[in-house]
Amino acid sequence: MKITDFSIVFVLIFVPAFLLSGFYDKDQQTVRFLELKYVTALRTAVQDGASVLNRNEKQEFEAGYGSEKFFRADKEEALAVFYKSLYANLGIEDDLPAQAALDHYIPAVAVIDYDGYYVYADEEYTGEDGSPRARHVWSPKKPFAYGDENGNLVRFTLDNEVEAYDFTAGQWIRGLQRELAASTNVPLLARPELFEQVRRTTIVQTIQNDLANVINRHNEFAAKNGASYLFTLPSISGEEWNNSIRDIGMMAFIQGIPVGHDYINNYALGGGRLVKRPNLFAGSDPATGIRYFERGSCRSGLVYEETFTDAKEASANGYFERSCYR
Repeated sequence: MKITDFSIVFVLIFVPAFLLSGFYDKDQQTVRFLELKYVTALRTAVQDGASVLNRNEKQEFEAGYGSEKFFRADKEEALAVFYKSLYANLGIEDDLPAQAALDHYIPAVAVIDYDGYYVYADEEYTGEDGSPRARHVWSPKKPFAYGDENGNLVRFTLDNEVEAYDFTAGQWIRGLQRELAASTNVPLLARPELFEQVRRTTIVQTIQNDLANVINRHNEFAAKNGASYLFTLPSISGEEWNNSIRDIGMMAFIQGIPVGHDYINNYALGGGRLVKRPNLFAGSDPATGIRYFERGSCRSGLVYEETFTDAKEASANGYFERSCYR
């Protein structure tokens, strides 16, 4: 065989392979770019939405005497900011059809409040023509509830504030766990380490199980509209879950968007970024021996013994508030 013949064979065999490889590499680059674009837009939108959760219209809902985590999360404003940011970062802020199409790939948005959570997800309704349709609506607030074998019920919050039903006494009680420990028949409240473990587990599992059910229900609606993608709750690490319940926050999922030969399946978590108040310094007045606490900006000559993050905790430990006259 002549050299020219070998050249022709080489061109016929290898050039198509090189071309196909080049097309594949370019396709993979496009996939990675689009996936990064959607994931970045989702995470930015969740952070933007979460950042406004602590903007309360009414002053009495601000973090105050009881707990620095006690905010009434403004879920409506947070959701509006979330979508505004998401649409802007994807370049579809003025494209209503594109926005409507994107909403089909967002099976759930959740807002974690101080004493419960909300889920914004599909709900089926009957259209004017009598056909079944679905639209996103907010669920009622759902508590972080736990019950024991004795009939006691505990409703947790994002800190040690708790509401419990004492089955033996037949009454509801509310307060800090350590304050209620000695005056209730609820065993969990008398064991602080177990209380904290059960509190975290209950909050995470309650939200996790509910979201799994919501996303599964979204599958039913999607299937009716001809979607073949199976929506599932993504795997979220225990560390991420624990971080997400430290303060009020938001989480959202984006799934099923076809990119190349694959689909985007991702999520984002964002905290409310609460501003911590100055520490409270507590100690004894050297002249009288009376125990006081004062704000970090005051220095009245107390012999400091310990610090606290909120006034109620300092009072519970036997300190009186000393006014600052500076």
